Amino acid sequence: MNNTAPRSAVIIGAGMVGLATAWHLQERGVEVTVLDRAGVAAGSSWGNAGWLTPGMAMPLSDPSIWTYGPKALLDPSAPLHIPVRLDPRLWNFLARFAAHGTQRRWDTAMAALTPIDSLALDAFDELAAGGVRARTHEGPFIIGFERERESTPFVHEISHVERAGQSVPLSRLADPGSLVPQLSPAVSTVFQMGGQRFIEPGPYVEDLARAVHERGGVIHTDAEVTAVQPAGSGVRVFTHDGRTHEADVSVLATGAWLPGLARPLGVRTLVQAGRGYSFSVPTEQPAEYPIYFPARRVACTPYQGRLRIAGTMEFRGPDEPLQPRRIEAILASVRPLFQNMDLEDRRAEWVGSRPVTPDGLPIIGATNAPNIFVAGGHGMWGIVLGPATGRLLAEQIMTGTVPAELRPFNPLR
Repeated sequence: MNNTAPRSAVIIGAGMVGLATAWHLQERGVEVTVLDRAGVAAGSSWGNAGWLTPGMAMPLSDPSIWTYGPKALLDPSAPLHIPVRLDPRLWNFLARFAAHGTQRRWDTAMAALTPIDSLALDAFDELAAGGVRARTHEGPFIIGFERERESTPFVHEISHVERAGQSVPLSRLADPGSLVPQLSPAVSTVFQMGGQRFIEPGPYVEDLARAVHERGGVIHTDAEVTAVQPAGSGVRVFTHDGRTHEADVSVLATGAWLPGLARPLGVRTLVQAGRGYSFSVPTEQPAEYPIYFPARRVACTPYQGRLRIAGTMEFRGPDEPLQPRRIEAILASVRPLFQNMDLEDRRAEWVGSRPVTPDGLPIIGATNAPNIFVAGGHGMWGIVLGPATGRLLAEQIMTGTVPAELRPFNPLR
């Protein structure tokens, strides 16, 4: 990195992380160009649950993987789905992922995530103050269980999050029907969780792109990047159509596709596509609050007058087609839990690839190549941590100093 602060940047990836990084570089006077192979929010930023829940932004691999992991291989309807296939890279990832499924490693990773978790909601407020008009919405989040005993692991997990340094208000809800008439009597045990928010993710990221554009940023879609290389005191970015973009620095924020560009730059941490599915349904009474069924691993969010239902973690290639069986599995898991809604009137069935790392930590910072940085590997938490990531990485790029919050996420670890 040069001692002179950069004046131009090429950001590769127009999802939440890439656009938030572009916005924060603009705040520091940098001219930005954003390239994406498909479009704004075209990847996992569009169809996810849109939860701004730092209190739940925790490592994905935990001790329970030793219980539900084998089931994922044998039960095609399991929330975690691992296709049985000969894929050495996938099995290498799974072995490393499972190795982190201990309480000690979970606690270590949670301690590393807590500082950036603690910045997450303030970072959204900063975007709002700086011209992003899309709203964030307050909870509470409704946490439902069919049986009392099923709540124990979730309550235990939240207690560990609080022990790591966050405050996550969690209390029993005596009259769930007053807040969520969509819950059926089968949901016997209900909590409400405070201090969290939610968004409509696709529209929010589109509005963030608007803000970047109106502040002078250039956004090119249908611009698949084939290589990023150091060039003199800057970088050169090549796209599939033969074009070349030059700038002082570049940031790779390509989600589950990150390894293709980052591995030649010394980033060896594995990134596996953990694909999530969603769809929306109408409800007889308006859905006002997010709903989570931890035992079923299904997250639901009010979305444009309907309820978006999202779930599953499917370890497949990021470009593989939508698997209808996964939608059917989500439907089967929630059908007993809901009432007063039409689960057959589904719209916007979607699959998106979240970038999962074995240790549950993002990959944020400098690569081995001068002036080239990466921002990714957030797993399920790219939406909530995207703005904080952008703020911290912009600071590192401009000052040459790694913020304390980013030190555990070294891309060269």
